[in-house]
Amino acid sequence: MRDEILVATSNKHKLREIRHILKSPVVGCSLPVKENGITFEANAIKKAKAVAKKYGETAIADDSGLMVDCLGGRPGVKSARFATPPTPENLCGKLLKVMRETGCGVRGAKFVCVIAIAYPSGKVKTVKGICPGKIIHEMRGSHGFGYDPVFVPTGYKKTFAEMSPSMKNRISHRGRALNKLKAILK
Repeated sequence: MRDEILVATSNKHKLREIRHILKSPVVGCSLPVKENGITFEANAIKKAKAVAKKYGETAIADDSGLMVDCLGGRPGVKSARFATPPTPENLCGKLLKVMRETGCGVRGAKFVCVIAIAYPSGKVKTVKGICPGKIIHEMRGSHGFGYDPVFVPTGYKKTFAEMSPSMKNRISHRGRALNKLKAILK
């Protein structure tokens, strides 16, 4: 049995957030798993089960993304594949362009994170974290990744990218999901 938590990702930003929030050592292990589920839950479960099966140990995986109200929930489960390469500049630039082109007046959005924990027995549990907010008209800030420079959480004036990592982790979708996961891991 490992002392570390196996996490089905190679995303260094996610690993850093998970490590910081869980206050546990985590090991990223990426397998070639096609994220073709139509829900965050389906993709998270698929990745966690693949890692748990391969290593014979408990593993976690997250699938998360940005859902924009005026775009019918897009980019949603395809958030990381919305623009290539998936740099903040490309993702945010394309999102802002699409919102302008579609005449989005209402800019409500939410980040969603589903974390699956898969056991070698095949048993799986999931937790979900949601952070509501809005999309601003320009990129601001240098922290975080993905859509963080254009997302302002409800009740705040700063984007995720303008917040310190510890502040973002306290209120983010991933932080909320990981805090629920802590109860399962105990």
